[in-house]
Amino acid sequence: MSTNPSHNLTLQQKVALGSGADFWSTKAIAALPSMVLTDGPHGVRRQTGATDHLGLAGSEPATCFPPAVGLGQSWDRDLVREVGEALGREARSLGVDVLLGPGINIKRDPRCGRNFEYFAEDPLLTAILSSAWVDGIQGTGVGASLKHFAVNNAEHDRMRASSDVDERTLHEIYLRAFEHVIRTAAPWTVMCSYNRINGTYAAENYWLLTSVLREAWGFDGVVVSDWGAVRDRVAAVSAGLDLQMPGGNDESDEAVLAAVQAGSLRMAAIDRSAGAMVGLADKVRHGRSTPVTAPDLQAHHALARNVAGRCVVLLKNDGGLLPLSGDQSIAVIGEFAIHPRYQGGGSSHVNPTAVDSPLDEIQALASPNGDVTFARGFTASENDDGSLRPAAVDAAGAADVAVVFLGLAAAQESEGFDREDIELSADQIGLLAEIVQQQPNTVVVLAHGGIVRLTQVAQLAPAILDSALLGQAAGGGVADVLFGKVNPSGRLSETVPIRLQDTPAYLNFPGENSHTLYGEGQFVGYRWYDTRELDVAFPFGHGLSYTRFRYSDFTVEVTDTGVTAAVSINNVGDRPGREVVQVYTTKVKSAVTRPVRELKQFLAVHLNPGEEERVRLPIERSALAYWDIRTHRWLVEDGEYEFTVGASSRDLRAAQTVTVTGDQLHIPITMHTTFDELKTHPHAAPLLDYLAAHAPGGMRADGDGEAAGIDMSQMMRSIPIGRMAAFGMSAAELDGMRRIIREINRQTRAG
Repeated sequence: MSTNPSHNLTLQQKVALGSGADFWSTKAIAALPSMVLTDGPHGVRRQTGATDHLGLAGSEPATCFPPAVGLGQSWDRDLVREVGEALGREARSLGVDVLLGPGINIKRDPRCGRNFEYFAEDPLLTAILSSAWVDGIQGTGVGASLKHFAVNNAEHDRMRASSDVDERTLHEIYLRAFEHVIRTAAPWTVMCSYNRINGTYAAENYWLLTSVLREAWGFDGVVVSDWGAVRDRVAAVSAGLDLQMPGGNDESDEAVLAAVQAGSLRMAAIDRSAGAMVGLADKVRHGRSTPVTAPDLQAHHALARNVAGRCVVLLKNDGGLLPLSGDQSIAVIGEFAIHPRYQGGGSSHVNPTAVDSPLDEIQALASPNGDVTFARGFTASENDDGSLRPAAVDAAGAADVAVVFLGLAAAQESEGFDREDIELSADQIGLLAEIVQQQPNTVVVLAHGGIVRLTQVAQLAPAILDSALLGQAAGGGVADVLFGKVNPSGRLSETVPIRLQDTPAYLNFPGENSHTLYGEGQFVGYRWYDTRELDVAFPFGHGLSYTRFRYSDFTVEVTDTGVTAAVSINNVGDRPGREVVQVYTTKVKSAVTRPVRELKQFLAVHLNPGEEERVRLPIERSALAYWDIRTHRWLVEDGEYEFTVGASSRDLRAAQTVTVTGDQLHIPITMHTTFDELKTHPHAAPLLDYLAAHAPGGMRADGDGEAAGIDMSQMMRSIPIGRMAAFGMSAAELDGMRRIIREINRQTRAG
């Protein structure tokens, strides 16, 4: 990024670059072109008439690929990159320079109304898939906008609420994916969020936008506001914001110009902002001239179907009920079979080029000998009177198998509000119970953006497919899996709890009085359930297949750059299939609180029946680190690490323990250092000897505390050494202690 923009811009021009021309475009100033930014992460929402940010006005037709909730279930970086490339081609054809995505906020609570736009509850899975998305789209000459930066995990009161989160949790859970994408994929822009972070608005947060994003991570692109997120543009520019959106009036330009002239806003901040915008304009000019294949919308629909099939998760398949055979008679039940839920509501809502009906696609794949009937069974509205239920139950009972489509209606989840529960409607559960009583061969197909409680569904139905939201080709993708044209290989990117009360943030969501306490800390998602050994309906990473895979010969090798895990995977079933191999780590005897296991690497591998492949999974050393709040940096602990490999966080097939050499940690000794901390310091022996000789008698570990019922060796562990003065150590003895401390710290710095 140039700190002094070229093109001989005046101060007024530099300031004007920092606000939009209208709802979706920037200003054309001097030789700099106007640039178009538009939603959204799973399709191009290009509005050419009326404009808005909530999906109310119309937009040009575009392929609606699976939203992140569905795409994340692929656990497939190559597939996500391919979607990014397709989105880039369509964006180029529609004159879009920056597509506002991907959304990479962590799914902290299942009630968040915008969870359908986010990949996962885990930062590593989110990071790897997001980087692939950014690589894909930016390779076509269209910029990405990484959002929403940061700690934006609820819709309630989103323009005022403060996400109150501790330093370690902030870095390990909520910033980690952003950092990975910044360092590995170099997105052109980052979008700051509406909310406050520990009391300071994201758009005005110098620590977030400058200290972390630019100085620590090396980001050199544009920081753009979420639409309407700027409260005070002068404060925002000073903090590190480059572009306020939407535009349309000059008030904020005038305020910034006046602040510069008054000396309350540094010229360096204006130069930085203008320099970033000039840099973006250069990328856009180059992107517009980059050769790219024009989009074939039919081919993109076929791609959307292929992706949808790869994202379906087979949650349950008792008795091998699936896949269906073409000559079975099938009763298709449920409104979502004819009016599918395939995307969420709000700013990311895409005008699709086509929509596959699940019923039509099931009928198309059934053989001429098969018989497919349909009964609606229920309505997605709140006024279902149950009158449709008897016909559906009768249809199910008369068929060989029933396929029941259940889920959340569009009105139940959207940008702008959070859900109050995670329940499927009572009429849907009641219908399912009656159907299963008449037809034990019942398959449930689920459609939803946020997870739903599945305890009753799992008790009733022998087979369950989770389709989340799969885009415009959802119907075809689901049908392909139902009939075995595609072997299910999706994996859950979010734990399905037994009940809402078990979830980590249950007592702290969405917050109160415009504050949300992240009281669960780093224990988000499976980290919470697995560490507390809570039963769950379906674990993180879970997904079944129509074939079987055997794991063998798991090895872990420590290298200079990290660790390489390797395992042999053999398809021992009778169908081609894709297995998602997952590696988790546990730090044995950690000095800090840690989850019982954390995902550190994964890889999807496709194998034919009888085929075996040796899968290697490199894990960077930095992935083993925790955020140390004493030194404010990442730290790899010394000692033993257990590595496990398996098919989910609770389906672990093998384990290996290795020793990793930790980072050197030089914490200066002070008078606030405790005796326990001294014992772990490599150069503290002289000070420990001095304290043993000069500590007041009553404070010595071998002192006579027994008479008072005191274990002195235990009591002394957490006492700061400087407190010896309060127990009788003389001033001279304290001075002697300080001299030894200075010498130890000097030796430590010298190495």
